[in-house]
Amino acid sequence: MILKGQNFRILQQKGANEYICIAMATNCTVTLTNNTGDASTKDDVGMAAKPTMTSQSWSVSVESLDVSNMAAMLTNIKSLTPFTLMWDETSTTDNQSPEGSTFARKGQAYLNDATFTFNDRENSTKQLQFTGTSALETVNTPAYEAVSASAYTKGQFVRLFLSSDNTEAPAAVIAAARSLSLHVSLQMESATTKDTPGSWDIQEPTGLSYDISTSALVRGNDTITSTVAGKTLADIEEIYEAGTPVKWQIANVSGANQRTKGSVIASGSCLLTQLTLNGPNRQNATYDAQLTGYGAYTVGE
Repeated sequence: MILKGQNFRILQQKGANEYICIAMATNCTVTLTNNTGDASTKDDVGMAAKPTMTSQSWSVSVESLDVSNMAAMLTNIKSLTPFTLMWDETSTTDNQSPEGSTFARKGQAYLNDATFTFNDRENSTKQLQFTGTSALETVNTPAYEAVSASAYTKGQFVRLFLSSDNTEAPAAVIAAARSLSLHVSLQMESATTKDTPGSWDIQEPTGLSYDISTSALVRGNDTITSTVAGKTLADIEEIYEAGTPVKWQIANVSGANQRTKGSVIASGSCLLTQLTLNGPNRQNATYDAQLTGYGAYTVGE
């Protein structure tokens, strides 16, 4: 029988030989690469290349509707802690039990790229990219722990708060916001030397960066009943004109107009690096803001 995509899953190690699926996944991709060099010489007749394998590398990407562990993911990236990942055929009613198939493999990898997206009237998503930092191994049928699906997070209930400078706490949401995305990236570099056995290209992190993007209506027509202030386009232009960092928070929200701050997911300082104003004919006027992280972020307050 043809293997369906829902029965091919990425799992992460939790115990000595226990794994858990990346919950609520919607897609996953495993990329195995043989890096090559041309081995043709003057002894070879003709124009054809002769590639030979010089090193091997691997990566994994996963898309998921579970953003409940966003804080844990951000902590993991910041602490430079590698995961032990496995891919395998899965079964049972929730497709979470690994079968120990002949193509199953495991290895250590860094979470080197993560994007968390919170758009208005959409289910929030995360996109994770892992880069292998060890040789791959075959696996026997491991123990597993089933992961209960989390509640879907609607994007309007997670919002970006900004201050006006880098001293005061962020207190105002982006007024009439339509989208929000936090992207965190580890810069990776090969750490292999002539002392490294085998052919695997061992990767290690060398830097961390992040950015935030948001879009909003230039002017909304909502009746604002909340007492919490909102940043308008004029306020965002003032931040751009100052050209200095401001403080930010991404937080769960509730209450009137979804403006009452609840638990803070992440915070830090950022610089507004690009502001684009859009005025298409017969469409709503909008703007897009791109903010680049200034210094380290903090998980939580």
